[in-house]
Amino acid sequence: MAFLLFSCSLRDGSRSRVMAEALRAELEGAGKEVEYLDLRVAGLPLCDGDDCYNHPATKALRVSVAAAEGIIFATPVYNFQASASAKNIVELGGSMFEGKVVGFLCAAGGRNSYMAMMSLANSLMLDFRCHILPRYVFASKDLFSDGELADAEISGRIGELAHELVRVSRALSEN
Repeated sequence: MAFLLFSCSLRDGSRSRVMAEALRAELEGAGKEVEYLDLRVAGLPLCDGDDCYNHPATKALRVSVAAAEGIIFATPVYNFQASASAKNIVELGGSMFEGKVVGFLCAAGGRNSYMAMMSLANSLMLDFRCHILPRYVFASKDLFSDGELADAEISGRIGELAHELVRVSRALSEN
């Protein structure tokens, strides 16, 4: 069973990337295969609704999404929404997301944007019938120190998210 992990921040020193790497370690530590796609180096074009779908990076993205048993978006929250790069992945991946199990790791500047993933989650549920994991991990900047996650509860929730991703993906693949 292979899992796909998107690191959606384009910023060096990203807190969502710290969380993505922690989730990756959890999954790999449990013997799971993880494809890690860091958008800083993925070379994805912006979705223009036309030529972007012929871009080699988009074609590779669509193959990865189609092959994944479960998908996690590790994304910063900007202006009370998932990052534009996270939304771009959905626009480029399109129907390849159909029926996938999807979860979220979110890093935000403050605590007031904990509902920021709902727009993206709703889009994935309604447009592509994705199975959204009901618990996601949200961490504000005060839970990090010196570029590291500094909160045991959030670390534990990352482990729980990894477990749920595997459990739900396995259950749905058996049907």
